[in-house]
Amino acid sequence: MPSRVSPSGFKELSDTTLFKPLKLGGIQLEHRVIMAPLTRMRAPMESEGVWSHGPMNVEYYSQRATKGGFQLTEACPISRMACGYPGVPGIFTPGQVAGWKRVTDAVHEKGGFIYCQLWHVGRATVPAFLEGQSPVSSCETPLEGYCFNGDPWGKPKSLSAEEIQEAVKEFAAAGKRALEAGFDGVEIHGANGYLLDQFLHDNVNLRTDSYGGSVENRCRFPLEVIKAVTDVVGADRVGMRLSPYNYFQDTRDSDPNTHWAYLCEQIAVLPKENRLAYVHMVEPRFDEVLDEQAKLDALTSKTQSKVQSLVPFQQTLKKGGVKFIAAGNYNRDNASPKVEAGDVDAVVFGRWFIANPDLPTRLAKGLPLNPYDRDSFYGADPPSKGYVDYPFYEATTLKVAA
Repeated sequence: MPSRVSPSGFKELSDTTLFKPLKLGGIQLEHRVIMAPLTRMRAPMESEGVWSHGPMNVEYYSQRATKGGFQLTEACPISRMACGYPGVPGIFTPGQVAGWKRVTDAVHEKGGFIYCQLWHVGRATVPAFLEGQSPVSSCETPLEGYCFNGDPWGKPKSLSAEEIQEAVKEFAAAGKRALEAGFDGVEIHGANGYLLDQFLHDNVNLRTDSYGGSVENRCRFPLEVIKAVTDVVGADRVGMRLSPYNYFQDTRDSDPNTHWAYLCEQIAVLPKENRLAYVHMVEPRFDEVLDEQAKLDALTSKTQSKVQSLVPFQQTLKKGGVKFIAAGNYNRDNASPKVEAGDVDAVVFGRWFIANPDLPTRLAKGLPLNPYDRDSFYGADPPSKGYVDYPFYEATTLKVAA
């Protein structure tokens, strides 16, 4: 059935697969418009270097919750030494658990579902944010340039095998605390140049032990985290974010197609009690610095494989019954065709969800979208600006009528 066109002139997507139910592990979604993990750096300080959510943050998540809808939290540090940014709430203190409990209660009150994204930034931080301690990574390969606070990145400490096992335990403990905070599940952050991704990318991971060298060894740590977290949380309540084609934070894998195909194969054949409910990948066209065409041009250079698509990963995971969701420059025009084609099970929206707390309604009914204010993404004065002050469509029309 062709989509209807609303009086606003946009296609109504309510009759498309984007608005059909989806069983995603242990949750039953009523639509497939997913809110991305969006770092907003708006949490109040709990103590030095520790932030936890307050009433404004609860309002932010509640505004974007819908009946049967699915939200991913901003990335949450799993421990004090996993932190990399101010104003970002973790999931490692009782105060943070209590703050997140107020968020999950508000989302559940509206009939929505919410997962906590578990995060360790690895080398993507500086001692100023770690009580003077050195950041850690797969090895001593430093980031180039400077941190946003002006400090040079410096050389990270290479994790020993014993310290890797401690990090595995920290991920699992954070997963347990997320359940205590009322989350419906967790998403393991294995993307965007953070700790787990620093083991996956071969231009960063130069180790020669059992956690480096071959693709099998580079995938060992992330697979151990998957097992540990699913053991604690339950496989039907765990997803993972991956970014094979990531360029952010100096990651440039030599053969992402082959390397992430291996990782997906391993995920698909995990025992059922450890097999992820879904994998969440970032489209190759998306980059934090390059525009879409520049990124695609870079990926098809001599040093990269020629075919850049998430579909082969989706097909591999599908064999194991693992659902597949994707993010990266999706909008009202390109999201629905992707789901209709069966290339993804659901679509993750970031910038449009920031600016439109009622995004699923606007897409379903073909309503205009609020433009987003990029300057207020990572903080603003006052903090409510670009955070909880974007109008719902009804509020917009009333304002115009007045």
